[in-house]
Amino acid sequence: MENEELKENGTETPVKEEKSKKKEKVNKKQEELEKALAEAEENKRKWYAVTAEYENYRRRTQNQAAQRYQEGRNDVIASLFPVGDNLERALQSCADENTKQGLQMVLAAFKKVLEGEGVEEVDPVGQPFNADTMEAIMAVPAAEGEESGIVKQAYVKGYKKGDKVLRYAQVIVTQ
Repeated sequence: MENEELKENGTETPVKEEKSKKKEKVNKKQEELEKALAEAEENKRKWYAVTAEYENYRRRTQNQAAQRYQEGRNDVIASLFPVGDNLERALQSCADENTKQGLQMVLAAFKKVLEGEGVEEVDPVGQPFNADTMEAIMAVPAAEGEESGIVKQAYVKGYKKGDKVLRYAQVIVTQ
């Protein structure tokens, strides 16, 4: 009977309203928490993506800088090739034995520098013509017993570093 009186007096309704308000607050807080967790996960994903992108950019620019540096070195080395050519010409035309010996020493030092840089000469004489490492500047008729397309003489030596040709050999080829 007292419960019925409490119901009639309206004392039970405020308790239910309070519980429903608390439940609503908990639900609202739960939604906010889930929303914050989703946002944190999204920010974490974006951070990983930006970090990976930056790392790729750093590697790419580092590789480009190293490649530019190597190309610069190759350009400097290539500018020295005429010096070696002139030393060889001087050696061939030299009559004095002491001068010849001095030129041979300088030429040997030049070749040692090239070797230290990983540069190797392309000596195509007697080999079939290869457009990847040679440039034909003249064609001569093949003598009896000679094949066509064979390098007869190298006018200018070629040089390469690894697979990269620094200077193409200028050659005379049989026809």
